[in-house]
Amino acid sequence: MQLHWIDDQTHLPPTSLALGGDSDAPGLLAAGGRLTVERLEEAYHHGIFPWFSSGQPVLWWSPDPRMVLPVANFKISRSLRKTLRRFIADPACEVRMDTAFERVIEACATTPRDGQGGTWIVPTMVRAYTAWHRAGRVHSVETWIDGRLAGGLYCVSIGRMVFGESMFAHRTDASKIALSALVAFCRANGVEMIDCQQNTGHLASFGAHEEPRATFEHHLSRALGGSPIKDWTYHPHQWVHLGLETAAPGKIAE
Repeated sequence: MQLHWIDDQTHLPPTSLALGGDSDAPGLLAAGGRLTVERLEEAYHHGIFPWFSSGQPVLWWSPDPRMVLPVANFKISRSLRKTLRRFIADPACEVRMDTAFERVIEACATTPRDGQGGTWIVPTMVRAYTAWHRAGRVHSVETWIDGRLAGGLYCVSIGRMVFGESMFAHRTDASKIALSALVAFCRANGVEMIDCQQNTGHLASFGAHEEPRATFEHHLSRALGGSPIKDWTYHPHQWVHLGLETAAPGKIAE
């Protein structure tokens, strides 16, 4: 198959035309055009996402298979469950949503990651997703400890579909706490699946798995038809959706 080049007036091609597993870039669908809110809307409605480095054109991807996290399958290790109980019981700790989006996406772009020499969250990406956040599609889930932003993630939400984008942590387990809160929030709001895009061992440890593109797109089409989530506020009682309840201050339930 041949890579498709697009401009701002060209629609993205069908995902079936993405490069296959025998290519050097499996899942690569198209290149070119500007990264705008309108283009992101078109892309995500078809399960397509941008992923490129500084100096490259905008690259559009639709991998097959696709990494997804069914929220019903979310796995919490014993150590993380203990951390969550301690976090929930501490009045100096809280989860917030959309109170520091620009700080979250900048931290995701600049926080070093093991085995990675750079970041795909280039300035063009930061500007586009920040504009999309202002339009109500992109949200941050934030872990706050002692009044400081300790970690978090940002995600895209359309209908009853959530697309996970990136996480960061400035303190141990802070990103895991944010992910756990997002899963609890999804369960509370009838979201069945979080798109994870690419396969990583880290995501697999939480219960994410790969599924065929066709299966993902079938779920996507159903989820996009759901009513959008109007209240992006994290309410502490939502922890119950992970089998967690607020403990008395200072008490850590085992």
